[in-house]
Parts: sequence; structure tokens; C-alpha cells
Amino acid sequence: MKAIKVDYSGDSAQMSWGNVPYPHPTADGQVLIRVKAAGVNRPDILQRDRQYAPPADATSILGLEVAGIVEQVFGESRWRPGDEVCALTHGGGYAEYVWVDHRHCLPKPEGWSFVEAASLPETYFTVWFNVFMQGELGRNSKETLLVHAGASGIGVAAIQIAKALGHRVIITARKENQLKVCQDIGADAAILLDEEWTKQVQSLRGSVDVILDMLGESTLLGNIKVLGKAGRLVWIAFLTGTKVVLPIPHIMEKQIRLTGSFLRPQSFDVKANIASGLLEHVWPKISQGKIKPIIEKTFSIQDVHQAHAWLEKGGHVGKIVLTL
Repeated sequence: MKAIKVDYSGDSAQMSWGNVPYPHPTADGQVLIRVKAAGVNRPDILQRDRQYAPPADATSILGLEVAGIVEQVFGESRWRPGDEVCALTHGGGYAEYVWVDHRHCLPKPEGWSFVEAASLPETYFTVWFNVFMQGELGRNSKETLLVHAGASGIGVAAIQIAKALGHRVIITARKENQLKVCQDIGADAAILLDEEWTKQVQSLRGSVDVILDMLGESTLLGNIKVLGKAGRLVWIAFLTGTKVVLPIPHIMEKQIRLTGSFLRPQSFDVKANIASGLLEHVWPKISQGKIKPIIEKTFSIQDVHQAHAWLEKGGHVGKIVLTL
């Protein structure tokens, strides 16, 4: 089959579309997907640049989410050949075919294209695990979620899921045009991420219950300031740095919980539980039209270097997707 190959022989990694060995199942309960579209995510770029090593049991081929058609089933599975699905992969999505744990597949939403469906798995698994399972948004009935980098793929997913489930959402972003788009898709308030952002949040709400943070160092002190009693701060990335000074007395006073995770190293069983939660709580909202696909741009898989460059330059709204 063909897949994106990464050549490390030069000064920088070079990606190209070429022949690679055909994949084989590695465990019972896997399905072979003929890939129609694959989402592009920041971990793909980090792996390309050797800043992020894939798990020892994973393929070296890039790509963490796909949409396509089930071709084969190995062992017991709810899926059958011909089913249209989107799936979280263990790597290998930038290819014509990929084997996936059947429990990590979800039905392609009715009326959605393969491109639109491919924008779902990585971001939706990440949001459900971190905001709802780790951050426990909704444990005290309806709550307020603050999302930094609200226009990113993760950000727009968090906005739509939280709003569909009845919560209030505030986002921050660095560009004015991103603020409007986030409000158009459901954010109750959108704030420019400048030196005054904490005052803006407090003037709107006083305090928030859960924060989803991809920035790290630059927002830590502000996050502690705007979180309310028993608030939860959830990190999923650290784009502005990893070194922080924690104001321990403020954390103790507010009983703030600090948490975070990497999705890819989670066990297959944990990912299966995430998929079950999405199927039960989020997929019905998609069927009701309360969640819409937000696609920034699509590229042919042979133009993968352009897709990566588009993600790296920032300023996008929603997902970037490769088509096969």
C-alpha cells in the first residue's frame, strides 16, 4: 500500500507519498479501515521532528485519526465490512489502510462527509477524556468552562460539546477574527488573550469551574485567579512553556485540582471507555444537529507538507484534514 514516509537523512524531515509494507492485525478485535480522510494534529508534527516518540507497539507512520470504510474484521467486532466509521488510531493514519481497535471506532455521522468525520476522533477523544472525565465538567450540574486557544481544533470541539450538553463556555484567542468565529459556533463569551484577560473573565462570570489549557506557562497565574472554589485546571499541552511557579496558598484556599494528560499513551481499555462516553452522550447531539463540523482547510495527502505548514503557522479555526 501507499503511505506518507518520513526521510530523516537530511537537515530536516522530508515527507513523501510512497510504497510501504501492507499492514497486518496485531490483536483480536481489530478492523482494517480503507482510509478516505485523515486529520492533522500537532503530535504528528512533533513526531515528524523527533520531539515525540510513538509508543513501542505503534507503527512509525504518522496519523492519529481517520475516517473511512471497514474492509476486514479480525476477531469479534460490532463492525462489518462496508461500515462507514471514524476512528482514533494507534498511529498509521497517513496511509491507504490502517488496522484499528474496533472499540476505538465510531459511526460516521449521518450526512457528514469523510473529511468532516475525520476531524472528530483525536479532538473529541481528547476533550471528553480531559474536560469531562478528568475535569468532571458537569459534576455540579451546569458549570462554566474556560478554553484557552478556543479557535484550535481542540477548542472548537470543546465549545460545541460543552454547549450541546448545557454548559456555559468562555474562550480566549489571540486574534479578533477567531473570537467572532468561536461565538458563532456557541461560545457565550470570547476574550482576547492579552494582559487584561483575567479581568475580562471575572467581569463576565466572577469565576469559572473548569479550565482547558494548552498554553502552560503563560496562563498559569491567571488560571488560578479566575478559578472558583473546587475548580479544576486541566492541561493538555504547554505551547508557551513548562516551567511554572505554583501559588500554593491560593490553590489550597480554593481547593483547586490540577490535572492533565497525554491521550496517546492511555491504554486501549481507557480509549474504549472514552469512545463509549462519546457514543452515549455526544453522538446523539451530532444527530440532532447541535454539533457541526468545523474544517479550516483540506489538502491532498500528497501535499502533507503544506498541511503541516498550515497548522504550524497558527491562526487557523478548526481542523486541517488530508484527503485520499
